Amino acid sequence: MVNVLYIHGMGGGGDSRIPSILKDDLAADGINVVVRTYDFDPEAAAVQIAAWVDELKPRLIMGESLGCIHAIRIKGLPHLLVSPSLNAPLYLGYLSWIALIPGISWLFGRIYKPKEGDRQALNFSFSLLRKYIAHRKAAMANTPANGSRDYFHAFIGTKDHYRRSGIVSIRSWKKNFGETCTLYEGTHFTEEQFIYSLIVPKIRECVLDRP
Repeated sequence: MVNVLYIHGMGGGGDSRIPSILKDDLAADGINVVVRTYDFDPEAAAVQIAAWVDELKPRLIMGESLGCIHAIRIKGLPHLLVSPSLNAPLYLGYLSWIALIPGISWLFGRIYKPKEGDRQALNFSFSLLRKYIAHRKAAMANTPANGSRDYFHAFIGTKDHYRRSGIVSIRSWKKNFGETCTLYEGTHFTEEQFIYSLIVPKIRECVLDRP
């Protein structure tokens, strides 16, 4: 079996929807999609994910939403990114001062409470959220615009509601990665029809067809 490491988005985890679909569909091709729940603290998560890369020796790195930032940081492997939230760390980092207002961290924890199951525990403390600025900087150092020779391809839904805020930005993607994206008429959460018609074939191409 060939391993693909899938890095879930904020509040996702080991039982997230998209990697579960991919795992079931690609097993017959000898492709093992691995997704594990990592720490919301980006510094701790980077250590966890680096250890998983050493352990699994994946042929492909995938990221979803905020998890794409972690995926981009991994050097020397091809990357497929779903709904890349390139600018989310800027919001988390530069607006972290809001967490200093009494009760706000608790309120955010209620609003963004993860679903039941194997899911990432969220922590909206000021000190943790500030770390996302450096986290994004480390990721963007590994882009074609900054000299990276890694392979990157993104899937961005034209109906993604995060495009309105700039959290997901086609312009930011093209500025840093060039014309390496597929646009489709879907949302941030990538409907099943696009998983099967766009993402699955691209995984096969990256894992089975690329040297």
